[in-house]
Amino acid sequence: MPSETPEFIIGRHPAVAALKADQEINKVFIQKDLHADAIATIIKLAKERHLVISTVPKNKLDQMTNNANHQGVALAVAAYRYATVDDLFDRAAAKDEAPFFLILDELADPHNLGSILRTADAAGVHGVIIPKRRAVGLTSVVAKTSTGAIEHVPVARVTNLVQTAKELQDRGLWLFGTDMQGTDYRRWDARGPVALVIGNEGKGISALLKKTCDEMLTIPMIGHVQSLNASVAASLLIYQGYNSRHPL
Repeated sequence: MPSETPEFIIGRHPAVAALKADQEINKVFIQKDLHADAIATIIKLAKERHLVISTVPKNKLDQMTNNANHQGVALAVAAYRYATVDDLFDRAAAKDEAPFFLILDELADPHNLGSILRTADAAGVHGVIIPKRRAVGLTSVVAKTSTGAIEHVPVARVTNLVQTAKELQDRGLWLFGTDMQGTDYRRWDARGPVALVIGNEGKGISALLKKTCDEMLTIPMIGHVQSLNASVAASLLIYQGYNSRHPL
């Protein structure tokens, strides 16, 4: 299961070392109006890795790092270690169950990820797969929102979601995405090895990943609001999966 690591790497030399070592990093914070060569190097390395860079006042950095000697830079790193995709398969095998995975496509809100982990744990999902880039990782906010579920649901972080999705299909999984046009989710039979794909809060599932899915599911709506919060939609679909796998 995941174990805690420090939430921030601070200081110019440690930041450069972490960026060069390909350590898991969620976000880069740089102090405003700093133009030192070391800062330029950090920004260059961060951009090469497509990391989110945020320029903030010194007092904000002081606050985040408890007034430590940050030298104008702080890297927000994963609060928890990640599993591998094989770990997810092993977890399903240990329970003698067909795999039931979630794939989260560039989810941005840590509260959504935390809530989804909470539902995933409750419904017996074997693991969650997220992308390394342009998505929220396992931060302390995610941990807090998950109310402990982060300790029980392994999360794998992969470089290429489309490639991973195809590998899952090669290993016998059926991929089900979410879309405005698709099969009514109440008809979804999630028995057997499946992965449910949940899209980004604004853009939904990326076009390439959508193309990879075997079938699309839709949640019918008759009210004035024609979209649901990502974690709410995920919860409905996860529990339909549970319902079909564990019928009354």
